[in-house]
Amino acid sequence: MPHTAPTIALSPDWPCQVKEPGTRDWERTATRWLRDLLPARYAGYSPLTRHHVILARHAQLQLQHEMRAVRVALQTSRAELPTLGVAEAVIENTIRMYATELDQLNRLARGVRLVTDALTGDHPGHRRL
Repeated sequence: MPHTAPTIALSPDWPCQVKEPGTRDWERTATRWLRDLLPARYAGYSPLTRHHVILARHAQLQLQHEMRAVRVALQTSRAELPTLGVAEAVIENTIRMYATELDQLNRLARGVRLVTDALTGDHPGHRRL
């Protein structure tokens, strides 16, 4: 009888592009998803392509910096955009765009934390492969 990995309940924040931990090729789907979160120029760096824990850590840092940049843009839009001649309607749309992006980045960051925990075996119920 073939050995099957135990099934676990995945968080709603688990990325749909990543297979469940313990299933066939789950680590490959995890590293692909993490790699896609980074700028394309990082694809050639062997520490990121060969060590999924380093890749996960860098994805966390990348998202933290992106969130910081979006927060600054959001907080300064009303003061700075009018001085650049941007119309009020465009400013309001820009603020909504930044708020939406911040929500998306927060969801991605939660997913990265979950995937990182699964890759390192730090999450209860996940086994390290």
